[in-house]
Amino acid sequence: QVQLVESGGGSVQAGGSLRLSCATSGYTYSSNYMGWFRQVAGKEREGVAAIKSGGDSTYYADSVKGRFTISQDNAKKMVYLQMNSLKPEDTAMYYCAAARSWWLLLQSSTSSGWVKNIDNWGQGTQVTVSS
Repeated sequence: QVQLVESGGGSVQAGGSLRLSCATSGYTYSSNYMGWFRQVAGKEREGVAAIKSGGDSTYYADSVKGRFTISQDNAKKMVYLQMNSLKPEDTAMYYCAAARSWWLLLQSSTSSGWVKNIDNWGQGTQVTVSS
């Protein structure tokens, strides 16, 4: 069974930084594609960043390009999201996700209607950015 555990959320002022971590276990890490999503209460879950196993391809939502960086440590089976220059609109619950295909992960990251097709999610970590 796939297990994803996020950590690193918290409260920061606008302009600050946070690093989210996602610890993975229970599956063949190298055969999965990892992403970060976020959700505000009452709104749909949206894709933030994604990384292809091996790290040779990444995706970023336009709203975070140039500020967020997704990375992975294959030896530790960890995925990270470095968030810099945080804005109040980045406030959300952030979720780590694992998908079986890069295509599905990209579709889910760009179209909320596909999010339900991702089976593996962490419990989420709250990020709050104050102005």
